[in-house]
Amino acid sequence: MRNGIAVVGDKDSVLAFKAIGIDAYPVDGEMQARNVVKELARKYSVIFITDAIAMQIESLLKRYKTRPYPVVVPIPSAEGNTGFGMSGIKSDVEKAIGSDIVFGKEE
Repeated sequence: MRNGIAVVGDKDSVLAFKAIGIDAYPVDGEMQARNVVKELARKYSVIFITDAIAMQIESLLKRYKTRPYPVVVPIPSAEGNTGFGMSGIKSDVEKAIGSDIVFGKEE
């Protein structure tokens, strides 16, 4: 049974989420991130993942894009925003409607 929200990323970025009741999973490196996300995908409906980690495991995350659950949402880390999450949203919007309404540019 899936329910709840989890967050995955570097320790400095995810531990603050515990204060608001979100299950936090700090990871070090790509292999640990892959293993943790695979495990969490069986348990959680929503997984927030820091941009830096999401970029490292992009091929795994593409698998979850085609499924209704879990919803995987890239978020900025404590170190800042890499733009990975926004580029994914932009790409999804363009694919869905054929135009870039997020940034207001047509290609």
